[in-house]
Amino acid sequence: MRHFFFDPHALRGRTPATAASASRRRWLLIAGGAALAALAGVDMSRVRAAEPRVIKVHARRFVFTPDRIALAPHESVVFELTAQDTVMGFSIPQYGVRADVPPGAVVRVAAQAGDAGTVQFLCDIFCGSGHETMNGVLVVG
Repeated sequence: MRHFFFDPHALRGRTPATAASASRRRWLLIAGGAALAALAGVDMSRVRAAEPRVIKVHARRFVFTPDRIALAPHESVVFELTAQDTVMGFSIPQYGVRADVPPGAVVRVAAQAGDAGTVQFLCDIFCGSGHETMNGVLVVG
């Protein structure tokens, strides 16, 4: 049967309907092979890039670690937040992001960076003397 698809002389002596059917099958095989080749060339890094980057942020009294985070403009991220010693707040007012982070829990918060620039994040639950210095910065650019 292999010669039937690739050998044009194999069609001699066939009825026009059979020859047309064989020709259609040949073109379907060629088109299917081209489609498979095109799919094999799909850049999977673009598919993976659609998934948000996970950024781990740990909070303890008066400190976020890390306290400086670099983001690409309009990048989608998920902050994975943990707290060590007391309930902390995590807030990015400019992006409308806010979460309570109890000690021992992992809280995930999605956000999308804006245009290039710097954006402050902060603890918005009073956690003791020194609370007012508990902040960090997102560097978008």
